[in-house]
Amino acid sequence: MMDVIPEITIDNITNLVNNNERVDGRALDEYRNINIETDIIPKAEGSALCQLGKTKVVVGIKPSVGEPFPDTPDVGVLMTNCELLPMADPEFEPGPPSQESIELARVVDRGIRESEMVKLDELCIEEGKHVWMLFIDIHVIDNCGNLFDCANLAVNAALKTCKLPKATVVDDEVVLDDEETYNVPLNHNVALSTFVKIGDKMVLDPSLDEERVLSARLSVGITESGSICSMQKGGSKPLTKEEIFDAVKVALSKNEMILSNLDF
Repeated sequence: MMDVIPEITIDNITNLVNNNERVDGRALDEYRNINIETDIIPKAEGSALCQLGKTKVVVGIKPSVGEPFPDTPDVGVLMTNCELLPMADPEFEPGPPSQESIELARVVDRGIRESEMVKLDELCIEEGKHVWMLFIDIHVIDNCGNLFDCANLAVNAALKTCKLPKATVVDDEVVLDDEETYNVPLNHNVALSTFVKIGDKMVLDPSLDEERVLSARLSVGITESGSICSMQKGGSKPLTKEEIFDAVKVALSKNEMILSNLDF
């Protein structure tokens, strides 16, 4: 259950934003500092820690050989899951996946799929029988706002560093050679830019306090080439066409800066 936000806090944040100011001193379209570390989980084939301000998300990727779906016999499989650890936020509770964790996993997953970031057809080992399945696990370590963009960067970084062993089929069995590995085949990276509406303004990369007073939220996924590949609307209030177009314009202007953090 969400904490009750004091009226004075709501008024303070709203008044600041309406005057083009924020509690932490940033401009309305300014990101917090981004820092990414890779290969942080020895037992994962791909892993990364992304820190966005004080928000921290860890991602681990575990490949496994399995059967393809019947309607896509020559295409690999992606499975994205998210866990909101109670130590990350007092509002996160242990137990079955919450609505928030499901939405976070789906938004990140949609950006990867719709942009065709991963060359899923190259994850096929033997059509109709064996394909690579990539299990992507998102773990929120510290929630200080904007988990969507932080998790997306962590997933991108983990995929870039993920290694697959060479797989061959012998007598209908898949034999893996851990001595010969290759990178997960990728087409490009994908940036996610999240905005919240507070008062009459749209604010990029919201802090946790800003998220708690939002009236609407919009996440925009954009590829390296500038193609919009996904959008997710949240919050109880609508957004105007102009507000959406303005947010997309800002997201496009931030795309190169965001993706430059994946140059490794």
